[in-house]
Formats: sequence, structure tokens, C-alpha cells
Amino acid sequence: MDLKSEKIQRILSKYKFHDVAVEELQKIHRLFPEMRPSTATYTYTDSTQKDLLKLTGVIPVKYKGRSYNIPIKLWLLDSFPFTPPICLLRPTSNMVIREGKHVNAKGRIYLPGLHNWDYPKSSVVGLLNEMISKFEEEPPLSSKITEDSKDPHQLLAFVSNLQISDGRVKPEEQQTLKVSVIGGGDLGMACVMSILSKCNVDKLVFIDVAESSTKGGSTDLEIFSVPKVEVSRDLSASAGSRVVVVTANAWSGEQSYVSVVQTNVDLYRKIIPNLARFSPGAIMLIASQPVDIMTHVAWRQSGLPPTHVVGAGCNLDSERLSHALDINLNTHKPAWVIGELSDNKGKYWGSIFISVDSFYGLLNIFYVYRAFELIKNRGQRSWSVGLSVADITNSILTNKMKAHSISTLAQGWGGIGAEVFFSLPCIMGANGSTRLAGVSLGQEQDSKLRESVASLSNLMSQLQM
Repeated sequence: MDLKSEKIQRILSKYKFHDVAVEELQKIHRLFPEMRPSTATYTYTDSTQKDLLKLTGVIPVKYKGRSYNIPIKLWLLDSFPFTPPICLLRPTSNMVIREGKHVNAKGRIYLPGLHNWDYPKSSVVGLLNEMISKFEEEPPLSSKITEDSKDPHQLLAFVSNLQISDGRVKPEEQQTLKVSVIGGGDLGMACVMSILSKCNVDKLVFIDVAESSTKGGSTDLEIFSVPKVEVSRDLSASAGSRVVVVTANAWSGEQSYVSVVQTNVDLYRKIIPNLARFSPGAIMLIASQPVDIMTHVAWRQSGLPPTHVVGAGCNLDSERLSHALDINLNTHKPAWVIGELSDNKGKYWGSIFISVDSFYGLLNIFYVYRAFELIKNRGQRSWSVGLSVADITNSILTNKMKAHSISTLAQGWGGIGAEVFFSLPCIMGANGSTRLAGVSLGQEQDSKLRESVASLSNLMSQLQM
């Protein structure tokens, strides 16, 4: 594999695990020499862009005694090989995509190996072999029917080949307003009851995860038969959800903070990929702690676009701040607390941005501090977070396009180059999150922002995904 070109070397030098990535690329070349590397700019669904390596080529697939070359493209993220590639079909002009349980309508490939990615156990070589095996069972592409080839027998055969597999969510299921809450305990129960109160859902599934330390509540829901609520211990019950709320935690007795967070990461590895597989079109809303880190972990493990994985973040404090300012200043305008929500250091940091030009910069600092005093320690934490989660969920289900301060991918916002998650004002709707434009921060605020970025990046680098 030729990795010596200037462009490839330049992009590859920015990869976090450069030496390991090169070693993996050489292994791919030895077993799949037709997969060729190149560089290009990848555009995420939120319009952010990044220069990455990609592998393009074909894989051999046998079906009903005939051999086919399936064209594919693999985008390698800058944390490769510790994160899985983004896999896509590359249909030619005479091919059509057969949507099924392993491929969506846009050609995005979904495989168990991607959702359960765990390097070094997982590799691209293993992924390509799995891809060949799955595509031999269910080919992802068919020949396009032209005007010249539309005889009845060919058309009938073509239509029969396009039958959708049983693993796909049926159209009638897609119209159902279904929400799943993953994780029991006080917070899980608070989210369930708050969503039922706030949101007009058709069905709410409550899944008590056995490995989670936040267990309990599911038995009471079964005993009292709450309308619209299904209680389960099987993640497959979440299939077809519009919103998946994750409250599960797995705190251990480890002494170091990193070790404690690692137990949550290990728990997520067992549940997040499966949740994404069962509901690939869902918005995943994270409420586990520490929320910024766990939202980042969920995004990496899910394979979902960053606009579809968000955390509850500072939404609660932002709503409280807006309410307090409205009481004291009669603003009737939203305000947001942004930045890192971190309990592990025993401190809270956030920047205040008031969405009113006439107040921004002119607001008497006395009222700001008074507002913060009003929002501190107000209410029982689990129920407060549950209400906040329900508020975000409602914006998604109703396509409300309301601004929330939620934990989201902050890379590219305000000149941030690192891949970190923390709370920023985002418009939430049925298609996920859209970040609002950056705001001007003072020198002290910007300095604290950089400290948070460094702190979050350092913790993420110590975790085993």
C-alpha cells in the first residue's frame, strides 16, 4: 500500500495513533490489495468537515453461483484503529442500493462488527470478511432496470430481489412516537414519568439494565400497569424508537476517577452499539454521568452522526437561569449556560450568553450572580434532570426547533480543534441537533474554555473504548 504520497503523509501525521494506524493499513494491503488509500474531506451531517484518509475498492461476493465485485468506501477517522471506519457502498450508475438490515437507503453499511468494535480484537480485515459474508447472504446492490430491458420476466425478478428484510423497521412502525429509557433507579424513573407527563408518546419502553448500578423501579411499573409503558430487560424492545434516553451508570468501588468512569465506558460498550443497531434513525439522549464524557463515548461507540447523539448537559441550569433572569429582569428571553458540566473536580464552570443584544454586555453583573444563587441546589436532582430530559425529548418528537444548551460535539466551534463534547446552544428538532453560531467570550471565559477542552481531552485519552 502506497502511503508515501505527500497528501497521505500530511493527513496521516495528524492521526492520534499514527504508528498503529500505519501497521493496520499495511495489514489491509496484504490481504485486500484492491483497497487503495487516498485523502479527501469528509462532511458530517452537521456540515462540519475534516480531512481524512479513505480506502476505496471492491470486495468479492458470491451469490447463487456467480461472483460480483461490490464497490465500497471506508472513511478512517483520526482515532483509527481505536474507532471503527464509516463504511459506505459506492454504487455505479447502473446499480441501485437494496435497503436492508445491513445497508440503509443512502448506502451506509451497518454490521455487528462495527457496533461491537473493540480494537485490537477488531480490525478492518475482519470487518471486510464479515462484510463479504453478510453480503453473500443478502446482496446490497442490484442492477438498475433500463427502458430497453424492461421485459415482464426481468422486472418481476428485479422487484422480488428488492424485498425488504425482516430486520428493517416497517413504515407503520416509523410513524409511531416511541421513546425508550435505558437504565433504572431514581433518574430512570424520573425520566419515564416526566416524558409521560410532558410528551404525547404512543409507547414508552423502560429497560432496566442488569449491569447498571442504577437499578430498580421497573417492578413497580409492572405492578401498577402504567398506561403506554412497556417494561423490559431486553434491549431489542427499544427497536424503532424516535428517542433513546440512556441513564444507566455502573459506578465501581475503584479509587481513581478514571477507573470509575471506565466502568461506565465498559457498560456502554455492551449497550450503545446494540441500541444504535435497533434504532439507527433515533436521537440518542445521554443522561449518564459524567455527561460530557459519556456523550462523547456514546457517539464513538454508536457509529451515529454527531447530530444524533447529544447529552442533557447544561439544559437544566440554562432553563433555571432563564427563569431566574425573567423573574428579576423581566427579560422573557432564553439564556444559556455553556461549557463543561463536571462534578468530578468539585467545581462548576459555565459561561453565560443572554440571547438579547441589548442586554448582552450591559447586564448588571449583580443580577447574574443573584440568578446563579437562585438556580443552585433547587429541587431533587433526579426529578430535575428527568424534567430537563423530557423537555429535550419533546422538542425532538414535535420538531419544535427550540434552542437547548446540550452536550454536543464542540469541534470547530469558537476555534476549538480538539474532538470534545460539552454544552453549547443547539436547535433541537426531529432531525437532531444544529449548533448555533459561536459567541464572543472574554479573556477569562476563553481561558477557562481551553482548560475544559484540555481536561476533557486528557480524560478521553485515558479511557479504553
